[in-house]
Amino acid sequence: MKKFARFDKNKLILGIAAPVLAIVAALLITSVIILATGKDPLYAYSVMVDFGSKSDSQVWIINKAVPYYLSAVAVAIGFRMNLFNIGVDGQYRIAAFFAAVVGGALTLPGFLQIPIIIIVAMLVGSVWAGIAGLLKTTRGVSEVITTIMLNAIAAAVIGYFLQEGRLAKKDGNLFHTPNLPGSSHFFTIPTMPKPLDGFLVIAVVVGFAYWFVLNRTRFGFDLRTVGQSESAAEAGGVNVKRMIVTSMLLSGAAAGLIGMPTLLGVSYNYGTDFPVGIGFTGIAIALLGRNHPIGMAAGALLWGFLERTGTQLEFEEYEQEIVGVMQGVIVLCVVIAYELVRRYGLRLQQRKVGEELAAQARKTEKAEVSS
Repeated sequence: MKKFARFDKNKLILGIAAPVLAIVAALLITSVIILATGKDPLYAYSVMVDFGSKSDSQVWIINKAVPYYLSAVAVAIGFRMNLFNIGVDGQYRIAAFFAAVVGGALTLPGFLQIPIIIIVAMLVGSVWAGIAGLLKTTRGVSEVITTIMLNAIAAAVIGYFLQEGRLAKKDGNLFHTPNLPGSSHFFTIPTMPKPLDGFLVIAVVVGFAYWFVLNRTRFGFDLRTVGQSESAAEAGGVNVKRMIVTSMLLSGAAAGLIGMPTLLGVSYNYGTDFPVGIGFTGIAIALLGRNHPIGMAAGALLWGFLERTGTQLEFEEYEQEIVGVMQGVIVLCVVIAYELVRRYGLRLQQRKVGEELAAQARKTEKAEVSS
């Protein structure tokens, strides 16, 4: 019982040590960079904390974190299978585009209209990601290459149809799909001074489903097993190719949700000003959160916090690129810190096993001498 308690304690310490080490290292490195620009890093941090703690900033950060979190979950599904789905950006964009086209062509009650739009987005994202899964399992093509190419193809498809006379109309200098009817507007959570995006509820449900499926189902066990060792999983009776395709389909379905907070709660159409790049941000947040639902939520909030407070730093005459530098440094420090802690923990386990084997050998030797 004591050994079990000691093991849990060590595991907890190692789990806390990694993020603490990463945060301290990131702060130190960022401080040096800010000092190199001739500015005071401590004042910069105080400005960020003060501005980020305001109520309107908190609402903005949470709303911004919702699509970031969904993007991180989509990436993490692939990561847990040892698949690098770098095409999340293209998947969510083409999913949002066709969902906007379908939604703009329908006029149904909200309880039908909204689910149809969301289902269309998830199906399109799933199909687009599934192409990479099929190519990997049938032709052995790396998912990195195919998803990068599919990003470009998605942009080309959207560009072709997002023109006047096709599936879009011109509004000033912008082209966008027909506006969604009022029944498509997603609900909000009333808070002061501005409401929270109701898609926050969906993000929580997705995060719980991600955790439950991975940790409490046979499918999740098989998925993690394939991610750790395809040969071992195949020896255990797991259909590896089917798992790869299924994982890409699920990753694409999650990617289809990324654009929904904007489509159903902000723009109500897909236009040339629709946000891009969220899929790549999801890769950084998935790494930052170590593919854990709570860790990714913290990473998404941190990303939103940095983007919100970075605007205030510009008013204080700090370089506008400093936020991007901070984001990159944080991700880099997290990856390095977790790897260092992982190796240290592995050495501790090896030392412990060696000590137990040595103790067992001494006991055996004493027993032989006494006999």
